[in-house]
Amino acid sequence: MKPFLTALILATPAAAVVHESDICVFGGTSGGVAAAVQAARMGRTVILAEPGRHLGGMTSGGLSAVDIGDPRSVGGIAREYFTRLVAVYGKKLEWDQPFKSHGGPATGGAYAIEPHQAERVFEEMITESGVRVLREARLSSVIKADEKGVPRITSILLENGDQIRAGMFIDGTYEGDLMAKAGVGFTLMREGNARYGESFNGIQYDPRFQPRTGHLQPGPNGRVKTGQGAWDRDFPLDPYIVPGRPDSGLLPLVDAGDPGTPGDPAPGVQAYCHRLCLTTDPENSLPITPPADYDPKRYELVVRFIEACRRNGDDMDLRWFSKHDPLPNQKWDFNTATFGGNLPGASWSWPEASYARRERIAKLHEDYHRGLLHFLATDPRVPEKVRNDMRRFGLPRDEFKDSGGWPHQIYVREARRMVGDLVMTEHHTFGRQVAPKSVGLGGYGTDVHEIRRIVKGGVVTREGKLAGGRGDFGPYQIGYDALVPKRSECGNLLVTFALSASHTAFASIRMEPVLMITSQSAATAAALAFERGVTVQDLDYADLKPRLVRDGQVLEWTAEKPAKTPR
Repeated sequence: MKPFLTALILATPAAAVVHESDICVFGGTSGGVAAAVQAARMGRTVILAEPGRHLGGMTSGGLSAVDIGDPRSVGGIAREYFTRLVAVYGKKLEWDQPFKSHGGPATGGAYAIEPHQAERVFEEMITESGVRVLREARLSSVIKADEKGVPRITSILLENGDQIRAGMFIDGTYEGDLMAKAGVGFTLMREGNARYGESFNGIQYDPRFQPRTGHLQPGPNGRVKTGQGAWDRDFPLDPYIVPGRPDSGLLPLVDAGDPGTPGDPAPGVQAYCHRLCLTTDPENSLPITPPADYDPKRYELVVRFIEACRRNGDDMDLRWFSKHDPLPNQKWDFNTATFGGNLPGASWSWPEASYARRERIAKLHEDYHRGLLHFLATDPRVPEKVRNDMRRFGLPRDEFKDSGGWPHQIYVREARRMVGDLVMTEHHTFGRQVAPKSVGLGGYGTDVHEIRRIVKGGVVTREGKLAGGRGDFGPYQIGYDALVPKRSECGNLLVTFALSASHTAFASIRMEPVLMITSQSAATAAALAFERGVTVQDLDYADLKPRLVRDGQVLEWTAEKPAKTPR
């Protein structure tokens, strides 16, 4: 997919300010911060431009039980950051030890942190490194010029009229906004299995998440003996307003759409949600109020889910509606579930939406989730045990203070993905191929949240949902060329989250620590390319690799017994 190339800006508004630096990092995500700090440590002047007000993206925006993968695969600034963060709680991380699974994925434990502490450490690292931060810096357009036949970004224009001029640019956004404005090729499609010879791309119906009866009962950790959680239970629910009557229309939370053919290419990105930080401390608790237009009829499908769970013999509690992991100081990180914070389909327009439209989409997710939590706490059709459990929780007063305790960052699990000369595929993540010119390791499983909630075979079905391993293969290399656009598109840009990967490979790569790793490596490359006066495509990997190693990046998997990927 080729975005429309931005017209050349011929004049700067009189009131505008021109900001100049060696390197501009656009997007103050966890990766954006890591990139900015690394470039500054290499002696470059750096501007970090963030469209919002907060730094850290999801790592400070509610994703508090962190998806780490194998700790031994994490190095550099990511390792430094988490070491520094958990020290606040008197903890020490064992980076030389594999993750010790307790029946679930490599999440939480010693890495469980409070959002405000996470943001504080990001801010400290930025201040200490001397990076200049521009907040509420919303991107308007990009100015490019050819240099020796290679297009380069000369400056970017912000919505307030300001310009940022730099020699090198790094796109650290979740959406790939700078990449798209710069005319770099990307995709929003699930490519389909045939495109790269994959197995888990395109339309997917994983048998583990298909509607069925006879679900096993979970143990104390909320998981059944196969590892699947109580929060992932799919029953054959009737999708129609009048059961058995298609002519009565679909219930709310069910989308129209053809089931399609498994493996075929299809549009759609993973479902988004807000990762809530809730508290059970009454002294630090704000009520979770419903939206102004709250209507319990919106959650009729949830009622049918509850009825199916009861018929299955489930002794339901709040875990059926949200996996929630303990955090310090009586707080909990709330994830999603079959019926949790995710709102399938509502995320599809986010990647290419305007900032104003994104605000409306985020509010749509918030209103849905607030309504669901209010429903679970108050509706008499909800089991009393669930209602009582839900009533224990509130929004913490000391988190997200400028948004009333609700996270300021929506969980953008997937958006644009660049199409470069190297496309990371499941052949790399499953270890069948090794990506050249390693800039870091990925190690998480193939984790795709549902793309659609549709009708298939007359019942409600989650299409696209996958949560599996990678054939027991250990951490894999991420190649430098997956961060680099094609030479014909841009010679001074690196992309660290919306990198060049297939949909299924991206489902593993997308974790926050990996974003910090790719971003630090991208900043190292940008600084070296700037010093040598070459394009990012022409930077010699023989120059890049020693600096990455010197700065603590883990580039190869050398453990004698690589940890199995959690399923």
